[in-house]
Amino acid sequence: MAMWEILQGLDRPFQERLHELYSNSLLPMDVRKHLAFWIEDQNWYQAVMSPDMSHAYLLFHHLLDQLRSQSSGYSQDSDLLLQHNLRKFCRDIQALYQDNPTQLAGLIYNLLLEEKNILNQAQRTQQNHVDAGPEVPMETSQQQEIESRIQELKDMMQKLVKDVYHLSDLQDVFCFRYKTQNSSGRTSAMNSTQAKQQQLLQETLNELDRKRKEALDTSRTLLGHCGTLIKLLLQELEEWKEQQRKACIGAPLYQALDQLESWFTAGAKILFQLKQQLKEFEDLSNLISYENDPFKTKLPLEGVTELLQHLLHSAFIVESQPQMLLPIKRPLVLKTGNKFSVQTRLLVRLQDANEPLTVHVSIDQNTPQIKGFRMFNLLTSEKKTLTPEKGKSQGLIWDFRCLTLKEQKACGSGKGCSEGLLIVTEELHIINFTVKYSYQGLELELKTNSLPVVIISNMNQLPMAWASILWFNLLSSDPQNQQFFSSPPKAPWRVLGPALSWQFSSCTGRGLDQEQLNMLKKKLFGQEHKKETQLSLSWAAFSKQDSPPGKLPFWMWLDKILDLVHSHLKDIWKDGHIKGFVTRAQALRLLKKKLPGTFLLRFSETSLEGGITCSWVEHQDDDKVTLQSVEPYTKEILQLVPITEIIRNYQLLADENVPENPLCFLYPGIPRDEAFGPYYREKVDLTKHRKYLRRELIVVSNRQVEEMQSPVQSQQPEVLDLNLEPPLEWEQEPELPLDLQSLGEDLLTLNVNDIEALKNDGLTQDDILLRDDPVLPILSSGDEAPSSVSHFFMDGTSTFDFPSY
Repeated sequence: MAMWEILQGLDRPFQERLHELYSNSLLPMDVRKHLAFWIEDQNWYQAVMSPDMSHAYLLFHHLLDQLRSQSSGYSQDSDLLLQHNLRKFCRDIQALYQDNPTQLAGLIYNLLLEEKNILNQAQRTQQNHVDAGPEVPMETSQQQEIESRIQELKDMMQKLVKDVYHLSDLQDVFCFRYKTQNSSGRTSAMNSTQAKQQQLLQETLNELDRKRKEALDTSRTLLGHCGTLIKLLLQELEEWKEQQRKACIGAPLYQALDQLESWFTAGAKILFQLKQQLKEFEDLSNLISYENDPFKTKLPLEGVTELLQHLLHSAFIVESQPQMLLPIKRPLVLKTGNKFSVQTRLLVRLQDANEPLTVHVSIDQNTPQIKGFRMFNLLTSEKKTLTPEKGKSQGLIWDFRCLTLKEQKACGSGKGCSEGLLIVTEELHIINFTVKYSYQGLELELKTNSLPVVIISNMNQLPMAWASILWFNLLSSDPQNQQFFSSPPKAPWRVLGPALSWQFSSCTGRGLDQEQLNMLKKKLFGQEHKKETQLSLSWAAFSKQDSPPGKLPFWMWLDKILDLVHSHLKDIWKDGHIKGFVTRAQALRLLKKKLPGTFLLRFSETSLEGGITCSWVEHQDDDKVTLQSVEPYTKEILQLVPITEIIRNYQLLADENVPENPLCFLYPGIPRDEAFGPYYREKVDLTKHRKYLRRELIVVSNRQVEEMQSPVQSQQPEVLDLNLEPPLEWEQEPELPLDLQSLGEDLLTLNVNDIEALKNDGLTQDDILLRDDPVLPILSSGDEAPSSVSHFFMDGTSTFDFPSY
């Protein structure tokens, strides 16, 4: 599709701008429309910039030829206006630009430039009106060009087929006339009839030669346009591969392979058709040949074959990179003994009806020369065959679902070759695929490779292996470089920051906002006032060197948090209720001017297992503000009680051990129950469900009133003076201890009166001991219990003590 055709489909405001553009132009709009493909296919920029005007003269005369040939081909009244405009434009440009064709080239170049600006603005406007949701990128100008070139090539091929058909008919006419003249016999002097026959035969041969040259020129032009199309297709494929590399580490993948497959298949079909037509030329030449026959020496068969080979080799790709089945999507990390899947695809969907295609898989065909580099064997089937029936219905896709790796043992040692220059999680391996492809007599061996994978033997190595995959796919300029970690480059923050956000968005649906990224940047680079373009991080600082305050490598700390969010905090993270990466000092600055009881959720800076804590403010009588934080909740706690239930039922024991929930407003000021109400468990009405009482774990912090005025203790909340500027670096902070109030796995705190009430409701002792609901156990009078235990029911209204039995 030409750009002009796309412009015709724009909204009315942009079409008005197009009409305005051509109302002041020498080039009539209908002439522009009629010559759209030819005008857009010329290099007007070169004609404008060339110092010797040779290219401008060439385009000028070609344009005149186009105008003359087109204007002479119209005779119907309906085309009278177009014929008039073509002739008028031809006369005008001859009069104005005969001596200076560069000016004409500049005029047309500027018109095309303005058209492109109008189109780009229209596309941006349309993009701004796309509804929120899964993003579907607009068709780019290059993709539009691919579509238009494919259609143009199809039209040219259709014309070439017709020309070959007419050429064959003309050749039959020549054969008939040649045989007729020879059968009439030869005399010493030809009469007038024989002379006319001889002249007609010569004219037929001349016409045959002219048609052959025209058909050959058309085939060469078609081949040249096919070469341009393939360059565009390979650019699109490289862009998809780059997207796939980033998608493996969490980035979104927008471009679908189905569109690429249709383009690659269309391009291959045209080349195979062109090859077939050139074979027809050879057959025609074998029937009739003459001196300087163009079909004998100038057929571009070799060029067509080279283009086909190039296209087919590029079209064999790894559609889905190697991946184990894990809760968190982490491709390219494989464990020995564990099954993994990988999928290959041939984008040229052409298969002979009787030829099954078999893909063979192997690993590390070209072993890098690295000391101690481990070698592996594939234990499962190393090949997969695709029948023509399946290929026709589902495409040329080979899906390996149950591949397994086993490490080769060192000769005589009984141990794997693991002592090398690179550690296990920095050793990169490549899985290789080959397929023998044949179609219409063309036979090729196609090869493709996966991205480098890291092979581990223990799941404890997974976080570091993933760090290696992340670093490689962000920074490697060569996607097959297995020695990348011999000297890994630094990562610029402008590259690393978005990748950290991808880690969250890929497994939770929400990435890091700019504020959270800035907090992580300060943790990595401190408070140095460098330009962001100058900030870069080494591989060791990212994954190996311990960083304060938790004395844990940055990536290991972040990975623990990522696992915590994915396992227990996904919903409230996705809804934006977790502030996340906030230091104690930053939390104070955010909360100090808020209402008492305003709190936020932030990740622990010191927890080695990954933790989340609540920080809130309390205003004192002396106008000071207390910032308090509870001890971090880890996976061990959140497996028992969801964070939303902790927030809902959290109790802080203050004066005379009176419980109160200090968490009132989620930052910046959302009422607690409004923010977290959708996640609460169903509330139990004790008056209606006495026999189905449930035990509820709640979190309680103990605070003595007299300790509020004393210096901060290691297990008590810290009081910060607002008159002092808090430090900016991440520090370990004292936190409130937490206590999960419960009587154990099988106990519910009921006193004797409660049990008697159950009996009055019609339940016998046996009914109570049956425990109909295993989640709601009953304590009978015969069970042992501590002499005094406080318990808060889930509605927050009941506490009581019960005596020993």
